[in-house]
Amino acid sequence: MSQVYALGVTESQTQLQLISIPRREVGPSDVHIQVDYCGICHSDLHHCRQEWGATQKPSVPGHEIVGKVTQIGSQVSKFKVGDSVGVGCFVDACRECKQCLDSADQFCEKGPVQTYGSPLTDGTGHTMGGYSQAMVVDEAFVLSVPTNLDPAAVAPLLCAGITVYSPLRHYGVKAGSKIAVLGLGGLGHMAVKFASKMGAHVTVLSRSEGKKEQALALGAESVLITSDADAFKAAHSTFEFVLDTIGDEHDVSAYMNLLGVDGTYIMVGASPKPFSLSAFSLIMKRIKIGGSLVGSIKEIQEMLDFCGEHGIVSDVEVVKAEYVEKAWERVLKSAVKFRFVIDVAGSLNADTVVQV
Repeated sequence: MSQVYALGVTESQTQLQLISIPRREVGPSDVHIQVDYCGICHSDLHHCRQEWGATQKPSVPGHEIVGKVTQIGSQVSKFKVGDSVGVGCFVDACRECKQCLDSADQFCEKGPVQTYGSPLTDGTGHTMGGYSQAMVVDEAFVLSVPTNLDPAAVAPLLCAGITVYSPLRHYGVKAGSKIAVLGLGGLGHMAVKFASKMGAHVTVLSRSEGKKEQALALGAESVLITSDADAFKAAHSTFEFVLDTIGDEHDVSAYMNLLGVDGTYIMVGASPKPFSLSAFSLIMKRIKIGGSLVGSIKEIQEMLDFCGEHGIVSDVEVVKAEYVEKAWERVLKSAVKFRFVIDVAGSLNADTVVQV
């Protein structure tokens, strides 16, 4: 057992602070990882602020992790010391159920072991994430990061990236497909990059002209201004797919009208309130509606390889460890383009004092 510095929330402190946490000894199938960068996900805030229910303490978030291998177990065959690697939203699963055996381990029937906040399988505590100097992870849940990509900009791919890549592949977006992307934030900007490199015709749905230039620079072919009633009506029944990344309450049925016969409405934004939908919105054009939850380890590696081939990374703002609380407040205001990433190796140490 070793101790490392981390940013976490304790029973007596509701804001992030510097703490020391244990990491297990490297077992036969384990990889010891020096954390270089960790992306900031909105889930980190929900978890530490107990907005999704009570959490075990200390809470150390972070599931968009990129670093280097510093030690391997005796049975490790996929990695060597010095390799650039990543860790995403989960670090274990039962490996026995149908979903795990079908390479859909994110849907493990016993529940995947989340990178933070999940009980450890040996009953000795709970997982703590990448807002920390180092991690120990079974090699089966460690990912190889292409060396031609900026590691800081790779980090958000491990949550935001796979959250949109997986449904694009699963629901059959391909060269020539017509897809509308709703929302141009952390998820939406990655969806535009991926879909365009898959050869799809990508339209970004935006309420104002303000994001048009940005959307086109990311790879969109066009931007539909949804506040323009005439343009919006003219676009009805013209798309095969709508990818909805909005996390706030909105009129789903209005955007569903953009789909043609046999169109697919894909939801990856988690609005906190149920949405209202007429059955006729589905019946009259045989519309399908579906969701998606991150991706399997196999899919995440496929995505990273795709990114390496096409030079795709997230647009990021790199911040020091002491700035994370302020970054969280900016996340709540959507005041970042498009994801924050913590320079863990370069700024998290015994002298870190979190700014509040």
